[in-house]
Amino acid sequence: MSVNSLDNPFSKDSDLSHGAGCGCGSCSPMASNKDRVKELPQGEEEIVNRVVETAVVKAMFGDNDMKRRQFIRAVGEKAFKGALLAALPMGLLQSCFNETKKKVENGGATAKGASKLEKTKLNIGFVPITCATPIIMSKPLGFYEKYGLDVDVIKTAGWAVARDKSLNEEYDASHMLTPMPLAMTMGAGSTQASYVMPAVENINGQAICLHLKHKDKRDPKMWKGFKFGVPFEYSMHNFLLRYYVAEFGLDPDKDIQIRVVPPPEMVANLKAGNLDGYLSPDPFNQRAVYENVGFLHMLTKDIWEGHPCCAFACSQKFVDTNPNTYAALFSAIIDATQYSSKLENRQQISEAISPKNYLNQPTSVVAQVLTGKYADGLGNVLNVPDRIDFDPFPWHSMGVWILTQMKRWGYVTEDFDYKKIAEQVYLATDCAKKMKEQGYEAPSSTYKKHIIMGKEFDPNTPEAYLDSFAIKKTIS
Repeated sequence: MSVNSLDNPFSKDSDLSHGAGCGCGSCSPMASNKDRVKELPQGEEEIVNRVVETAVVKAMFGDNDMKRRQFIRAVGEKAFKGALLAALPMGLLQSCFNETKKKVENGGATAKGASKLEKTKLNIGFVPITCATPIIMSKPLGFYEKYGLDVDVIKTAGWAVARDKSLNEEYDASHMLTPMPLAMTMGAGSTQASYVMPAVENINGQAICLHLKHKDKRDPKMWKGFKFGVPFEYSMHNFLLRYYVAEFGLDPDKDIQIRVVPPPEMVANLKAGNLDGYLSPDPFNQRAVYENVGFLHMLTKDIWEGHPCCAFACSQKFVDTNPNTYAALFSAIIDATQYSSKLENRQQISEAISPKNYLNQPTSVVAQVLTGKYADGLGNVLNVPDRIDFDPFPWHSMGVWILTQMKRWGYVTEDFDYKKIAEQVYLATDCAKKMKEQGYEAPSSTYKKHIIMGKEFDPNTPEAYLDSFAIKKTIS
């Protein structure tokens, strides 16, 4: 940048175009070096301020410097500068300039004190469900780009594929079900690998959907012999369905059949009669209503208000190898999750994530889920704004509850330290810190008691909680 471009834009004597007749201190051959130095800004902060002021002033006059000088002569230098600075948030503009400058210099990192990103091109897997909203929408709505990242969000057929591609390092990070990183870290159901879950994607957002032929069988005690679908064994869907039917006296391993069905195949299997119902992520519950094949028996928020569902997760290896990239990605996810939590943004988000390369669903179906204004398949139109909600905080107590259910149903059999594993995988403290950095409120603790179907869960006594259930898998 030439020093000639840094002359005072509020002076009637400066010629910002620096033509042949320019008489400013830095152009005039009669000016001494001392005069030049006095008129020019000193130090990086002053230079940045001068660049921003000059850009704004030149834009006001369409780069016509003669008009600028004529105007200043008419109103006076002090009056012009005072009026402009009062009308425009110059401090904010200068701050934005500084942040952009840092972003370029740091290879995309924008956070205060951030270092250069180890890599900016990332692959993130997602299963096409509304629970993945923050991960998906961050691409079309620019949240990844905001933090200097070039992310490909890759549609994935199901959870086993998402897990395996993550383990094989084909994905840098992935949309996962909240039990998955716990199971992977423990080596349950897959090769053992240390995974972390720094943020929950959504809370609530699931439902029990039944075939229309079962409208007269709303009492779960009538479900003996039913075939149900869940998206994955290590899922809240599986554990909430098991919990629900067991509370009505049914043994989920004996009295009903539970099959793993990828979410995009749920409606087709219901329509074909292969399933009597499913506990599934949306939009496939709402899609069954749209297809006039199923109805919503119950939202899972009515089983456990505020339960976690899906999450953002990655390997500990990725965190250790790419700490600055991980920090930027973490920031983008938290930012997008908070944006998703605002109801006024849900229609826009519905339109952004409905296209073929993302959910491949009618926008009206997705909007019914995200806005909570929906048809239930029984002739009712309901308004439940928190049918799905978005809260990134990964409570350690939620992790402990999930571990009790993994043990209750025989997915893990050995004794282990519940809190130790929950705290290793669920990065609640890091999430709280990141939320506060971005100006959001965060919980002051990482454990709390939860109420599931009227029964209190105390994370301090997980074994006593397990012993309280009459129906559970007996391990010989």
